[in-house]
Amino acid sequence: MTIDIDNAVSRVRHDLKFRRIEVQTVRHVSPHLLSVTFTGDDLKDFVSSSFDDHIKLFLPPPGEPLVLPSMGERGPVFPDGAPRPVARDYTPRRYDNAAGTLDIEFVLHGDGPASTWAAQAAPGQTLGIGGPRGSFVVSDELNWYLLIGDATALPAIGRRIESLPASARAFVVAAVADVADRLDFRSAADVQTTWVTTEADGSAPALVDAVAALDLPDGIGHAWAGGESTTMRAVRQHLLEVRRMDKRLVRASSYWKRGASGVHESLDD
Repeated sequence: MTIDIDNAVSRVRHDLKFRRIEVQTVRHVSPHLLSVTFTGDDLKDFVSSSFDDHIKLFLPPPGEPLVLPSMGERGPVFPDGAPRPVARDYTPRRYDNAAGTLDIEFVLHGDGPASTWAAQAAPGQTLGIGGPRGSFVVSDELNWYLLIGDATALPAIGRRIESLPASARAFVVAAVADVADRLDFRSAADVQTTWVTTEADGSAPALVDAVAALDLPDGIGHAWAGGESTTMRAVRQHLLEVRRMDKRLVRASSYWKRGASGVHESLDD
């Protein structure tokens, strides 16, 4: 079968909507990864078409009501004088349309607002979400898939691995702080997983060496990377300059940056 690289990745746009959601259940996926299942009438027309979609999570200030923006001519607008929620980007880990539930996984680390909220999350609590605005949908018919990331990327990696068909071959290179945080990805695909350990500050430069050591098969593959900014830039550089991968088949994102807060940006040209 001939693979059309130009159509290997397609972009889908979604209407931007803001929704109120309520905590239904909370459970630990690993010692430092918490899964929160949300429900609510606003989820009825929720759409998430790709594993690396991101939604804006709105956390109300302590002791204040949740206030969501509305869409103005130039984008989201908050009511004058209303308490602004803290906004952070997260991956929709799993959406069950029939059950009307949305799962979001939180890495428990430090004292960031989202991590702090997740650590005390309980049924009945309310948050807001916006998006996703769009999806990058990767074909399931490529020869192989490479997924790279630190703990913040595990929800996206897990979602992708679970969705791959039995005919697919995938390679995962992931970093966590402790052996107990390693996940057992379930997939119909043929998946090879390499785990490395993060540094004390959560970064994972060892990912670059682990990717460089991979014996990737021939054929056309797609690489995806998400995590700390400096490491993801180095991973992307290796894939493009050493592996000589086609830029159209490499997608890298910064999920966080040392010394900065609320960072989420594409590293693609």
